Amino acid sequence: MIRHIVFFTATDPADLPRIREGLEMLGQIPHASHFEVGQNLHADRLTGTEVDLVVYAEFSDDAALAAYKADPIYEEAIRRVRPLREMRIAADIKAD
Repeated sequence: MIRHIVFFTATDPADLPRIREGLEMLGQIPHASHFEVGQNLHADRLTGTEVDLVVYAEFSDDAALAAYKADPIYEEAIRRVRPLREMRIAADIKAD
């Protein structure tokens, strides 16, 4: 299984609802076995990095993740979210 975790920061906090809406589109892509978008609770103030939203998804294998990223909905979500976000950090990890 692959866990796909992506952190987002809004350029303008007023755009958070629009960013979340764009990210939630990704849940329509059928290749994830689990998908969610959540707002960061801002519980860790030690790093100084304020993450606003987190995308968390699980995929059965590399092929499922690649199919997810190749879906037209993925491209549309990027088109909507990219202009509104300041930071994006993504990580994919293999889980046992």
